This record gives sequence, C-alpha cells and structure tokens, in this order.
Amino acid sequence: MLSVAGCGGRPVGVLVPSGTAAGASEVDLLVATTRAPSADPGILYTGERAPQLSLTEIVVSIPPASNRKVGQVQWPKKLPADPTREFSTVSVKPLKPGPEAQGWLKAQMPENRRVLIFVHGFNNRFEDAVYRYVQIVHDSGADVAPIIFTWPSRASIFDYNYDKESTNYSRDALEELLHRASKDPSVGQITLMAHSMGSWLTVEALRQMAIRDGRIAPKITDVILASPDLDVDVFAKQLEAMGKSRPKFTLFVSRDDRALTISRRISGNIDRLGQIDPSVEPYRTQLEKAGITVLDLTALKGGDRLNHGKFAESPEVVQLLGNRLIAGQTVTDSDVGLGERVGAVALGTAQTVGSAASIAVSTPIMIFDPRTRENYDDQVRRFGQSVENTVGSAVTP
Repeated sequence: MLSVAGCGGRPVGVLVPSGTAAGASEVDLLVATTRAPSADPGILYTGERAPQLSLTEIVVSIPPASNRKVGQVQWPKKLPADPTREFSTVSVKPLKPGPEAQGWLKAQMPENRRVLIFVHGFNNRFEDAVYRYVQIVHDSGADVAPIIFTWPSRASIFDYNYDKESTNYSRDALEELLHRASKDPSVGQITLMAHSMGSWLTVEALRQMAIRDGRIAPKITDVILASPDLDVDVFAKQLEAMGKSRPKFTLFVSRDDRALTISRRISGNIDRLGQIDPSVEPYRTQLEKAGITVLDLTALKGGDRLNHGKFAESPEVVQLLGNRLIAGQTVTDSDVGLGERVGAVALGTAQTVGSAASIAVSTPIMIFDPRTRENYDDQVRRFGQSVENTVGSAVTP
C-alpha cells in the first residue's frame, strides 16, 4: 500500500494518520477537490479528473517550534512520521456537501467569521497542496476557517498543458464552492488566495461568477495572487469582465521567478503577471487605476531554485499575510518597502546627506499600492527638506 520512492526521496503515503505529539500544533482543513480518488488511503486523490466535487476534513500536526523552521514543510523521512520533528497527518474524514460541510464550517469559524480559500499551483500532488497550505495557515497565524481547493495536477513538469486544461475543467467546481461558502450564514467574509497556475483558475471562476450572476458575491472581499501565472493582457480583460464591484486584489510578484520565465517562453513571450516590474510603465499607472496593491519580492532571497514560492517560504511574508492581507487590511508602501526606507533616511540628522543614495536601494519587500505615487512624492519632499536642514545646520557656525 505504501511505497517509499517519492518526490525528492520523500515517502509516498503521508496521509495515513500517524498521530501528534506533546507541544505540536494542529491545523484542521476542509479540502475540496476535483481530483479522482485513489485506492491508496495514504494518497487519497490522484492527478486525474473526477466528474464532481469531493469534500474531506484533514487534520495535520505541525512539530513544536523548536524543531522546525518557519516557511518550511518538515516532510517525513520515513513512515510513520515522527510528529515531534515532522508534519504528521492526524485524521482524515470524508464529508458530504450540506449539513456535514456546514457543521465543519460552524465548528472552525473564528469570531471574525472569515474564511480563507487557497488554490494551489502547477505541478502539485494532493499531499503537496495539503501540507503546503497547512504550513501557510500555521506560520501566518491567520485567524480563519481554512479551506483548500485542489484541482487535478499530474505533478510533472512535462504535463504543463494537462494541468492548464485541468484548471479550466475545475472552474465550475470552484465557482460552486464559492457560492456555497458565500450563502452559508456562518460566513462573514471570504479571502481567496492562489499560487501560480491556480491564479488562472481563481480569476476565471470569479469572472465566470460575475458574468453568470451579474456580480461577484459580496462576501468575497479580498483576492491574493502569489506568483500568478497569468498573461497580463488576459488578466486585464478578466478584471474588466468582473465589473467595478470586484474584490480587492493584491499581487505578489518577483522578476527573478524562473518558473514564470519558462511559462512566458511557452506562452507566446507575453509578460506573466507574476513577473512584472510594478514600478515601470505601463504597469504602474494601470495598477494604480485598477486599485491593485503589488508586493514586489524580487530583492527577497527565495527558498527554492526557481524563486517561485517566496510568498510561503519567507517568515516576513507569511507573517505579513497573517497579520494584514488575509484579514483584509490595507498594506501600503508607507508601511513597508520604499516608503519606509525613504522615511528612515528623512528622519536622519548627521547621516542624512551621506545616506541619500539609500533612496535607490531595493528593500526586501517593495510595496506598490494605489496611493504609491502620492506617498512616494510626499516622502521625497520631506527627505529634501531634511537634507536642506542638515546642510544648513552643518554650515552654520
């Protein structure tokens, strides 16, 4: 039943329950999937397509903080997993749509009544998607009822087109899930977060909902797209189809994302949304006009060779996710990034003149929000006044 040759040497079958340990934490997920079931209880679902949506409750144990690094999934080296040092499945329970799913929502709903729905990206096995989302929920500290929508991916770099068609295949099912969540009286607000190719599926489902219903469900307030594998021209049309009453969009981009470089080459050499430079035209003006906040992670060191998963692997970013973005709060360039750097320089005294070049230095996270130009101009103006004051005091006897 359980083979030992897995992805990167990992054992296959990690979804067989292995229990938890003293000091460990647990994350209780609702998993919605269009994948075909597997006969292996340690795999649960394959990369093939199922005719309808399935729901499963999965509880995963995360080892104590002293035995793990934030931003990383501690995969079992062998089975059963060691819950003191590795992620471990605690329980798996199939749920029926309706009363059982509503019962899970009611039990897991925090006081703020916010639901976070995550859609994974290209080249993901079922357990890859589940464990990565568990890590994001735990490390971000997000106060949400966590749901993951996982679509049929064959988890092979040679099956890019199959995976892309699987996202199209899953649009109706994701729209159905969003409708169910929006109509549930226990749900107050919904944040959608998607990674890579999952961004295409997410935006398409929202576009389809807007066209079908005349609007996007009002409870869907925020959409976070991390490293979105989306044609920039197509994204502009998708936004237009959503109408003016669309959710607030936040993008995580990185110009050194090698996975998106490959995607661009096989997609007609059109810019991918997750690889744009938000500080240059025409993107800067277009983003400001659309009211889209962009977090540029280019200067941030990635944890993988492709620089495609920075949003989940950086402790600073996952905490920003949990503290601000998932909760629907605004993050502006004056909170972190360029505004903070210029502000710090402007506050200096003796070091101000010598630090003038700091304005041009990239910070690990650069924020471009709809008010960026106004904030930036104000910071530069104050910086200029600080320079004048410092020079004046330096030459005054």
